[in-house]
Amino acid sequence: MTVKIVTDTLSDIPDDIANELGITLIPLTVSFGLESFLDRVEITSEEFYERLVRESKLPTTTQPPPVTFANVYKKLSEETDQILVITLSSKLSGTYQSAINAKNMVDTNCRIEILDSQKIIMSFGLAVMAAAKMANAGAGMDEIIEKTKVRLEKSQLVAYFDTLKYLSRGGRIGKAQGFVGSLLSVKPILTIKDGEMAPLTRVRSRGAGIDYLYNAVATTENIESIGVEYCTTPEDAEMLIERISAIVPRQNIYKSIVCPVVGTYAGPRAIAVSIMQKP
Repeated sequence: MTVKIVTDTLSDIPDDIANELGITLIPLTVSFGLESFLDRVEITSEEFYERLVRESKLPTTTQPPPVTFANVYKKLSEETDQILVITLSSKLSGTYQSAINAKNMVDTNCRIEILDSQKIIMSFGLAVMAAAKMANAGAGMDEIIEKTKVRLEKSQLVAYFDTLKYLSRGGRIGKAQGFVGSLLSVKPILTIKDGEMAPLTRVRSRGAGIDYLYNAVATTENIESIGVEYCTTPEDAEMLIERISAIVPRQNIYKSIVCPVVGTYAGPRAIAVSIMQKP
């Protein structure tokens, strides 16, 4: 039977691509006070950012409970005997642990494997998409896991932030803590390292930051696919894609909007590229 692929909405895989590839997306939750919304299900990214910039208090986020994963496992076990779950970094969310705990709640002969990507947004979303393509082509579980692990190791995130205010207030700043307090006229460029946010460099302007993202792509060899993501500036993403398409085939470049849960910490005007090399 075909391996079924499951991930969370923080992979930032667009809904149409997830539907086309048969990927099950499990949402996290974002809350403004007492109002809670399933990420990308009960609130769109556009609606979220409109509210984020006008709210004085930062929203909170919550991982899916184990029962959500368990229900998905039960449903998919009626269609297949193999399920592969790939989650965002366990150092940034309890989603991975929820996926693990859910296995003990399901009485099934279905093989369920769970990978902690140690990544965030499309730096693991691209690998999930590649795993689904392999599954649909008939690849077995072990081969998919092996190739996915290699792709995750070869995947990098380069993200420009207009401010670290949201990341700092949300407690997800990780190894980028040293940037806080020194960013008056400079803008941070961050990556993810060992499952946590980590600093790369600082630039003086948004234009210089976008140039840095482009150069990260231009200096990487053996690229399989690229993800370009934005929070509130789709025009910047389009301009960056236009530049990148001169060196990477357009069909290998995916555009996405950063989901509400990640946007809680990224803040408006952030833009990122995820670069995945061939395994």
